[in-house]
Amino acid sequence: MRKRILLLEDEQAIADTLIYALHSESFDVTHVRLAREALTAHEKTPPDLAILDVGVPDGSGFDVCRAIRKSSDLPIVFLTARHEEIDRVLGLELGADDYVVKPFSPREVCARVRAILRRSAAAASALAPMAPASAGVALKLDEQAQRIVCAGQVLALTRYEFLLLATLLRRPQRIFSRTELMELVWGGAPHTSDRTVDAHVKLLRAKLRDQGLQGEVIQTHRHMGYSLRLPD
Repeated sequence: MRKRILLLEDEQAIADTLIYALHSESFDVTHVRLAREALTAHEKTPPDLAILDVGVPDGSGFDVCRAIRKSSDLPIVFLTARHEEIDRVLGLELGADDYVVKPFSPREVCARVRAILRRSAAAASALAPMAPASAGVALKLDEQAQRIVCAGQVLALTRYEFLLLATLLRRPQRIFSRTELMELVWGGAPHTSDRTVDAHVKLLRAKLRDQGLQGEVIQTHRHMGYSLRLPD
């Protein structure tokens, strides 16, 4: 079955380029130019993934993401011409799976969309035997399916949340500096900073607490970095 992509982009030339690339990869695309149209399209025919331009005439892709996140874990990619760090951090804190800065390669966007959809499908599938990497019995990493199980439940993680937690999980109790984590997790992504790491740690801690893990599983080491504590 062809995957459905919701594209919010008010610049027609950019939209046409992306639509052509996505159609070439066998995706069905619903293109809208306004934030309110994106929310209507999402409610009418829920897509498999949304690509949201941050700046649109009647609002912001951030506003659309906030509204969607109230009821859905839909994978979301932000598309923007903005370079300010605060915008990148805000987008990631809202739960975006990826963040693409213009100008961009349409083929790269398609590759990121495919990767995100694969991870989403793995998280939604039935649990399979876990790979050896684990922290106690509460957290287990399945490398092949690219998913992490917490207390028996598959965690709903964005791309970088998964990569960050997997990195810590492979070497529990090892302290990773922020610089190391940026290289290991965000090595192929421009415009990252220490705040990007901190924002993702904050999101992961909240998700782990929601699954019932007590205390700070991801520990902060002042002036050093982060490590994963073995759950009791």
